[in-house]
Amino acid sequence: MKIRQLKIVVSIRLLEALLVCAGLSTLCLQAGCSPGMVAVLGTPTSAESKIPAEYDLALQKDRKILVLVDQPSYLSAHANLRFFLTDTVNKMLQQRAKIKPEFLIDYDTLAEFRSSTPDFSLLSPQTVGSALGADLVLLIVINDCRLPTMDEARYVSGFLNAQAQLIKSSTGEKLWPELEQARAIKVGFESERRGPDAAAVRLSVAAAHCVTRYLYNAPKNQFKISDEITDVGWENN
Repeated sequence: MKIRQLKIVVSIRLLEALLVCAGLSTLCLQAGCSPGMVAVLGTPTSAESKIPAEYDLALQKDRKILVLVDQPSYLSAHANLRFFLTDTVNKMLQQRAKIKPEFLIDYDTLAEFRSSTPDFSLLSPQTVGSALGADLVLLIVINDCRLPTMDEARYVSGFLNAQAQLIKSSTGEKLWPELEQARAIKVGFESERRGPDAAAVRLSVAAAHCVTRYLYNAPKNQFKISDEITDVGWENN
């Protein structure tokens, strides 16, 4: 009986050892190790790795931020596109850059100022930001937006081209991006079956992600998205 008990104990310990080895092998694969290499405990996996922010808004938590979405007067875009994009960027800044809601100027405040200011279109982002008490203005200018319906089934394709930059309200100084006048944003998709409203929201979410990902330490495995347009693809046809 004692010999049998000893065998059971040995078997359990062997099983535990095998599980530990299996766990190390999995960790090694997740860390991108080549065969035969053992991952070092504590090494971040691809899901844990971060891409450093180009301008870290998390370090500016005491500053009020205005998200100002603008577009040319001649551009015929979805009626609620500016609201969708502004609201989505604000939510992403809260969730990802950990900006408190009280430090983000909401869309309704901006809309009220816009409607009560006859010459609003002539005002600079710096002036609008200062008037609303913002320390920083995240300016997003929509250059082009298309949401053509494809057929009777209400399938919609979508395309949005925009530029983004971060401005200091007190001086008008551009804080981000550092090496470009503005960061180019291009998003789109071939088909959205839920109609124009859903398509406009989808474009807004994609564009908001492509703007905000540079303003906090973004997880590496979440940095790129499928609706981002690259240099090669259907949108260039």
